[in-house]
Amino acid sequence: MNFDLPDLRAFVAVAKLGSFRAAAEELHISQPALSRRVEKLEGALGVRLFHRTTRKVDMTTVGREFSHRASELLNSLEQSLMGIRDVAAHVSGEVTIACIPSAVRYFLPGILKAYHARFPQIMVRIVDQGANEVLTTLLRNEADFGLNYIGAQEPDLEFEPILTEPFVVACQLEHPLAHRRKVTWSELAEHDYMSVTKDSGNRFLLDLALTSNPNRPRWYCEAQHVSTLVSLVEAGMGVAAVPRLSMPPDGHSVLVSVPLVDPVITRTVGLIRRRGRPLSPAAQQLYEQMAALAPAKPRRKKTA
Repeated sequence: MNFDLPDLRAFVAVAKLGSFRAAAEELHISQPALSRRVEKLEGALGVRLFHRTTRKVDMTTVGREFSHRASELLNSLEQSLMGIRDVAAHVSGEVTIACIPSAVRYFLPGILKAYHARFPQIMVRIVDQGANEVLTTLLRNEADFGLNYIGAQEPDLEFEPILTEPFVVACQLEHPLAHRRKVTWSELAEHDYMSVTKDSGNRFLLDLALTSNPNRPRWYCEAQHVSTLVSLVEAGMGVAAVPRLSMPPDGHSVLVSVPLVDPVITRTVGLIRRRGRPLSPAAQQLYEQMAALAPAKPRRKKTA
């Protein structure tokens, strides 16, 4: 049959995204070029794979059946290539991650650096959004997988925990709280306190945990993102309660993290993906690399 792998990739992209425009953007080609590839594949197979209208694109019955086989074929081929060290450096593709901003600066760089060293031709796109927006992006199939602290209750998503982190006090090194071994929430109320807005998932976690605390701190300034709060703290505007992941490692020239207690509040960050939807080999490799950071699960004891 007279068709090439690019023709097959074009068809699979349209089938996955349901749009010629979106598929062309994902493959970094023009929409007419994409259409020609799909038409070439249809001509080689002698069947129509899509019903095209001015408003939407639907697969034919044959197209739906062929999309599964085509995806399996491409995934199998790419997986085989990625397993060959000399070839892996030349494997190309794209992976999109939807990620909460607080995990980007100090969590992702090391992982992505190692991934890029192994697969330098694969482009990684990071969609840094709030927790609720990350869920929406995944549910709309606009990312391969995500990194979030909410989503475990979503029926259409799988949530794999990789780490649990506490909330800490973010303050400057010169601040009176900077050299404390720990700080209570009541003590935090005695200082200029800043918070994220009520729309933030982090704010929801804190409000829920501090509902019965009569001495909870009152904010005088609020921001939409944790990363903005950390910048405000660094500028000397006050202190804030932020996830430990959003703070720089120990030894920073300006900022310091102090444990928050009474109560200790934590959040669990995990990988989220669409339930029942296989990842591309490139995305699967990165997903597994990040999942390897998860603490080992205890083995079940064998019963006699």
